[in-house]
Amino acid sequence: MATNPIQWFPGHMAKTKRLMRECLPEVDIILELLDARIPYSSKNPEIEGLIGSKPKITVLTKATLADPEISRLWRDCYSEKGQKTVNIDSTANIGIDLLEAAVKEVLAEKIERYNDKGMSGRRLKAMIVGIPNVGKSSLINRIAGSKKAKVEDRPGVTMTKQWVPTSIGLDLLDMPGVLWPKFEDARVGENLAMTGAIRDRILDTEEIAMLLCLRLYETAKDAFLTRYKLKDEECQGLDGYDLFELVGRKRGFLISGGEINHRRTAEMLLDEFRGGKIGRISLEKP
Repeated sequence: MATNPIQWFPGHMAKTKRLMRECLPEVDIILELLDARIPYSSKNPEIEGLIGSKPKITVLTKATLADPEISRLWRDCYSEKGQKTVNIDSTANIGIDLLEAAVKEVLAEKIERYNDKGMSGRRLKAMIVGIPNVGKSSLINRIAGSKKAKVEDRPGVTMTKQWVPTSIGLDLLDMPGVLWPKFEDARVGENLAMTGAIRDRILDTEEIAMLLCLRLYETAKDAFLTRYKLKDEECQGLDGYDLFELVGRKRGFLISGGEINHRRTAEMLLDEFRGGKIGRISLEKP
């Protein structure tokens, strides 16, 4: 349905890439955060080239919003490729202990070398990278035990790098979220828009919500129908626009003349999906 490819690459993102290169020698490990609902779409393809051979852990965030069975498939997929992966949800305090253990496992040889040199207890340094609004600041605040990083449910909040000490012997370098200049696959841009990685104010949120309706009907039909009190027979054969109109009518979002209030319907759909109110839904399978 999208008429124009979705893109968003503010100037500060180019600056972030330079910062990452400059700070790389200072860190022991990279924590790459991906949205568990869209692991493929939320992975910046430029990160691998930027970090080179630096040890890395893939952290799938917002795990309680994603379909647990599909998340298991993603974890198996990464494991087959030899990539260390941890599923977390910072808000629900899930998986944080597993992340600490994973860091120590991946850096076991380095820690042993420090111990052999009489440097037992030396603090390790990790760089946290990921797209905007993937949960970097939430993770830092959970590990640090206090609000060290600014958190808001919108992209582009963290604008500068900041070091944050924690109680687990790990210093975290929080970097601003960074996307990439061009999404080759239109579906990637759509997924990022649906999950809130791109600012709503630069998007046609009504069009995104219509795309979301179709995607939900295709990937999480039961949850979609149940949430909006729809029947499958009335939805079959409908495109995103018609599904969107049906949802708005079911919710009673009407204006004069019986027309659907598109803005209100779009805001409701996006808010409910992003907040997990429709259910635990993943938009991508490995």
